[in-house]
Amino acid sequence: MSTPPVIGPQRAPKAPKDRKVGRLVLEVARFSVVGGSGVAVNILFFNLALHGLKWAPMAATVAASCVAMGTNYLGFRYFAYRDRASRTPRQIALFFAFSGLGVAMESLLFYIGYHGLGMDSPLGSNIAKVLSIVLASAFRFVVYRTWVFQHAKNGR
Repeated sequence: MSTPPVIGPQRAPKAPKDRKVGRLVLEVARFSVVGGSGVAVNILFFNLALHGLKWAPMAATVAASCVAMGTNYLGFRYFAYRDRASRTPRQIALFFAFSGLGVAMESLLFYIGYHGLGMDSPLGSNIAKVLSIVLASAFRFVVYRTWVFQHAKNGR
């Protein structure tokens, strides 16, 4: 007996390289969703602290970054990297250690923009803040995917 013909478009099985690229694209998209919400928290808290509560610029940027760090951990752990192996105590320690480095990078970059480049107006301070977040986020993406939220050892 012969097999009946299949009606409709045929899809060839995806090559391993295609699957790897697809997973990376999905990972970047999820990282961006969590990161985007973290940026919103960071910017909102920063503006409330600096312009609303009249905190010192560096205190406002560091506090805003720390608040966003806490909300980002939950987003990364339970959304962006939920399929990764869970080593909770180690994972939390690595996340906050690398995030602390990210806050330091972000704060230094903000300082350079705000004080060094004179971006101290309300608009300028927000531009300096956004640029510092964007630049520090590249570092965060690499370390989170490489060391914090690793794939399980079973080859995934």
